[in-house]
Amino acid sequence: MNWTRTAVAVVGTGTLWLGGAAAAVAQDGPRGTRGDPGGVQVLLNGAFDNRPGELIDIDVRGLRAASGATVTSPVFDRRVRLDPYDDPGAAGRGGGSGLHARPAVSARARPGTYPLRVHAGGRVVAEEQVEIRAARRPEFRVGVKDDVLRPGEQLGVSYDDLYPGETGDSFAIASPLLPAAIPLVHDPRGTHWNNPRMFTALVSVPPDAKDGTYKVTLTAPGGRRVDAKPLVVRAARPGDGDYVGRARGPAFFSFEGRPETARAYGHRVPAGGTVNVLWRDAAPDPGEDDRLTATSPAFERPVPLRRDESKASDGDDPRYYGPARVRVGLEPGRYPVTVISHHGRVKRTGNLQITGAAVGALAAKAVGDDGPGPAVIVAGTGAGLAVLAAGTGAVVLLVRRRGRATAH
Repeated sequence: MNWTRTAVAVVGTGTLWLGGAAAAVAQDGPRGTRGDPGGVQVLLNGAFDNRPGELIDIDVRGLRAASGATVTSPVFDRRVRLDPYDDPGAAGRGGGSGLHARPAVSARARPGTYPLRVHAGGRVVAEEQVEIRAARRPEFRVGVKDDVLRPGEQLGVSYDDLYPGETGDSFAIASPLLPAAIPLVHDPRGTHWNNPRMFTALVSVPPDAKDGTYKVTLTAPGGRRVDAKPLVVRAARPGDGDYVGRARGPAFFSFEGRPETARAYGHRVPAGGTVNVLWRDAAPDPGEDDRLTATSPAFERPVPLRRDESKASDGDDPRYYGPARVRVGLEPGRYPVTVISHHGRVKRTGNLQITGAAVGALAAKAVGDDGPGPAVIVAGTGAGLAVLAAGTGAVVLLVRRRGRATAH
């Protein structure tokens, strides 16, 4: 039997794991002969460096007779049954149908490399290997060790107690820094799906936090103290790169456009239309990613500016943008758009040119909340307008409101 080992990416629910999976292809599996690419495939996610108690995701494809298929390995306490799945979207395995199981490594497993075999029809149809490492004492983490947090910054908190004898299914942290206790929970659909005793939370340092070192205490069910860690908070000071940053903007680009086309001056948008507001900062304030907003008397409401994650690794300055809806019925003219950042230390204002309302916005305004009358015909702009024109040779836009018809 010819075994081929390759690296694969297994897509989970909302998470992509790379490098932590392996595939074994049995070229003379039950569907073909030696060299037939239609053999049995075993996709293992979380197969390397497992600790006792961690889960291994097993996905088997290519078995013609699915019933009764099982998996055995010295690392499991018992034979594992494989269950069929037919909905790859819900199962999160990226396509097709197959067999699946997610067993836990035995608490008695010792470090080493062990075989994993798939059985079907009374014989072994595929085989792979799993690697086991030693158990690790429970570990409580608060952010990154020796890191200094800024007011408003987010940090991850975790408690990993995958160790023989550890119990409890709910933990919490408390600190003078935080207004209330925060629970740590296990997310079986998150990035730590393979560790059933990983409890996590995402915590935000209050934006008005004072400089200092704060103790973060971990408690178990019933309030029993488990561990404590220090957390250092210090606001940016003059001379720090993030004190005022290197902000540019606001700039503007069309709703269907790209950030690269943004203009700081001269951008026009009709009343009732939508425009994207762009903000760049070479040294953004840590923790400000979820707080940046653009405000303007021209907008229906303040506009959250979200970080463009596509620029995370290309070397460009971080940038933020979001769509703003311009108020219907606004008089043409120049209107200020303001962005405040770095805890109020930076305030920049640009000007947006508002023109007369677009045809579609006028039609929507004319129809009103009461809706069109029985004889109303509305021809929309864009592709629908083009199709109508091509089919009739003429476009008629008739809007009735309060018993009066107006033709445009």
